[in-house]
Amino acid sequence: MSDDTVQSFTNVWDAIADTPEESANLRARSDLMLAIEARLGEFGWSQTLAAHNLGVTQPRVSDLLRGKISKFSLDTLVNIAARIGLHTELVITADEPPTPSQRAASGSTARRT
Repeated sequence: MSDDTVQSFTNVWDAIADTPEESANLRARSDLMLAIEARLGEFGWSQTLAAHNLGVTQPRVSDLLRGKISKFSLDTLVNIAARIGLHTELVITADEPPTPSQRAASGSTARRT
């Protein structure tokens, strides 16, 4: 018998990220990169033309199209998306309401509306 433990994850980013915050950031950057890649495909631009139109270098476009997520911040990707007519929206959801003990631990029992 083996004591191997199998972990399951909701998505690939949860598996490789050290924290839930890092996973959320990777997920957002990935979504933006995929949308930008699709939009550039619609335009049919070469990497050189895309670089010129985006105000970046051709190697930067290559990194984006090859999915080199670590080379791009969320801010940079939002800016690139805007330059090609993609509008970003941020959706914020809570996992669940805080429990009474979590509210007490924060020192606040008042509810904000």
